[in-house]
Amino acid sequence: MAACLNVCNKGAVDGKVKRGQEVCTLDGTVDRHGRPAVRERTGTWVAGSLILVNQGLATLAFFGVGVNLVLFLTRVLGQDNADAANNVSKWTGTVYLFSLVGAFLSDSYLGRYKTCVIFQTIFVLGLVSLSLSTYLFLLEPSGCGNEQSPCGSHSGFHMALFYLSIYLIALGNGGYQPNIATFGADQFDEEDPNEGNSKIAFFSYFYLALNLGSLFSNTVLGYFEDEGIWALGFWASAGSATLALVLFLSGTPWYRHFKPKGNPLSRCCQVLVAATRKWKVKLMPREEDLFELEVNDQSSKNGDRKILHTQGFKFLDRAAVITSENIHQMDKETYNPWYLCTVTQVEELKCVLRLLPIWLCTILYSVVFTQMASLFVEQGAAMKTTLSGFHVPPASMSSFDILSVAAFIFIYRRVLEPLFAMRKRNGKGLTELRRMGIGLVIAILAMVAAGVVECFRLNNATTDCSNCEGSSSMSIFWQIPQYVLVGASEVFMYVGQLEFFNGQAPDGLKSFGSALCMTSISLGNYVSSLLVTIVMKISTRDDMPGWIPSNLNRGHLDLFFFLLAALTTADLMIYIVCAKWYKYIKFEGKNGDNINACKQAELGVV
Repeated sequence: MAACLNVCNKGAVDGKVKRGQEVCTLDGTVDRHGRPAVRERTGTWVAGSLILVNQGLATLAFFGVGVNLVLFLTRVLGQDNADAANNVSKWTGTVYLFSLVGAFLSDSYLGRYKTCVIFQTIFVLGLVSLSLSTYLFLLEPSGCGNEQSPCGSHSGFHMALFYLSIYLIALGNGGYQPNIATFGADQFDEEDPNEGNSKIAFFSYFYLALNLGSLFSNTVLGYFEDEGIWALGFWASAGSATLALVLFLSGTPWYRHFKPKGNPLSRCCQVLVAATRKWKVKLMPREEDLFELEVNDQSSKNGDRKILHTQGFKFLDRAAVITSENIHQMDKETYNPWYLCTVTQVEELKCVLRLLPIWLCTILYSVVFTQMASLFVEQGAAMKTTLSGFHVPPASMSSFDILSVAAFIFIYRRVLEPLFAMRKRNGKGLTELRRMGIGLVIAILAMVAAGVVECFRLNNATTDCSNCEGSSSMSIFWQIPQYVLVGASEVFMYVGQLEFFNGQAPDGLKSFGSALCMTSISLGNYVSSLLVTIVMKISTRDDMPGWIPSNLNRGHLDLFFFLLAALTTADLMIYIVCAKWYKYIKFEGKNGDNINACKQAELGVV
């Protein structure tokens, strides 16, 4: 019977779970049939590589639309600059808000694999719909859509189809992104030392794949779309997304899965309600007296691994105090989670509360990051953009950021991390929190570099000009240091963020942890817009057009960059306090469910 089940049987060799010579994973992952995952036949870099390629192709497809969407709105749909910018901001913000929807569905009900498939399918449908509507309806008259030939008006149906298409793209990409990063990490068993190291490296390669995908979009596809060849650019994005989905589905036999844990909102609410009901109950002096299920208890609702009790947020510990009423309930071999919660469930809420201050400190870094797509481009447009007669598009300077990311990922993984590991003598490099702090420091240097470049640019610029594009004799390549510094900071901040939130989120909230990274970027966009509005309102006078006017030569963009450097410095000070206060999550032992499943297989239990 056990052989027919084709799952791992429990062996008592070296404390490992085996079927013959096949070793099961110990982190609770299962294969596509719901059976304990066999280490040699599932996961690792076979599945991880497919996910990395999938991420690169999907990113290429997304940025193939997003990088020039503002130009499409102005040249093809005839919107003015302000309306187009606002519509792009709303669309971008919606993408990141949908990431929370995808994370919730994944953690609660669908699981990461099904969620990725569903939202990638929606993503492909949106891109195909956009390509068809652009080719059939929007590019009228024929040959319009470039800088010299804007298109005519469009019917309400055509506009509705366009907006339906781009918001399907937003829904698909937003719901897919936080899950694909976590699903990729799921392919590596963190209970195994070798796979645990591979899991850490995966996040670096994942971010590298994202940047390489956007590099092609920002250069090749950006060039075609800037020339008015919109249909070809959108069809290329649709083809890339379709290929990404096909590759993802092809890896189905090798993927490892975590089962969804149920609604995390209800679990957190249960802790708050149970603690409030017992607010007069005296806390137990010993944490051993708090309620917890056994490791092998199949009724555990909070994930496969128990979380050890931590100090702090003592009020919440009341939810796990066993009262006489709870004992009466437990005599019936049941308990009401609205009256009594396990230590693991209480610690799950504590984890979320501890993550929030760290997450808030990352928002201001995202404000710095967003300047590459806005003020860095405007600054570059006001500089000398020709080299030996060749025009350098200011937006293409972001290629130096992508190259910097690739270079610093290699430098950190191959040089810095081994050095730090040797110095600490524990086989590990810098912690995620320290790397994120280094990212903030480099971001400050990037803003200082941008401000210094702007000071020199203003000294070489013509104050009065009707068209100030390229009005400075200073070459645009002086921007390279600030782009390189932002790229280096991303390797420390965003890669560290992915590792930190994935590793510190409870088992039932892993996708939510990845979604926090995306919402940080989203709020960074909103805070940046708000900050620009406030600065312009305060700095504008009758004799002064403000720090960031249409004619940058009459403004003080340098002061805005220095202001960001100062704000990021203050944010760094707050971050250091929060990082010192943070307590890392600790799990108890190894997963028991795989062992139990193997025992059942050994006994012939179906």
